[in-house]
Amino acid sequence: MSDLRPPKIPQSVLVVIHTAELDVLLIERADRPGFWQSVTGSKDAVDEPAHETAVREVFEETGIAVGSAAVPMANLRDWHLSNVYEIYPQWRHRYAPGVTHNTEQVFGLRVPRDVPVRLSPREHLQHVWLPWREAADRCFSASNAEALLHLPRFL
Repeated sequence: MSDLRPPKIPQSVLVVIHTAELDVLLIERADRPGFWQSVTGSKDAVDEPAHETAVREVFEETGIAVGSAAVPMANLRDWHLSNVYEIYPQWRHRYAPGVTHNTEQVFGLRVPRDVPVRLSPREHLQHVWLPWREAADRCFSASNAEALLHLPRFL
């Protein structure tokens, strides 16, 4: 059976969700158990602003509503960092033929420690809050781990 969805756009966001105390939310991928990460996701359209992608992906993956009273829009910060990385071979079929690299823009999102997290079960199995260094050690993605190590300088 062929996939009728359009190819993914090789431009994405990485959103480091954290508390003021530097605890970080990690989520475990449903398609790769044991692979822990921050919120990530591709743009829906080439002209979609990255901050809109970040807001959408955070809500889709965690149920956290950026722009709500609990998590004001001002708590989402563009870290002005980007990563270009090779797309893992097992996920390249999602992109147009010949696309091998993705550009990822990094954001931070400060949330209250007691913010409810509601995972999308088709995307993620479970979540955990960890101190930032421990979270960096648990990430399967080198670019995600590196972003977590930058967290203290963006507070």
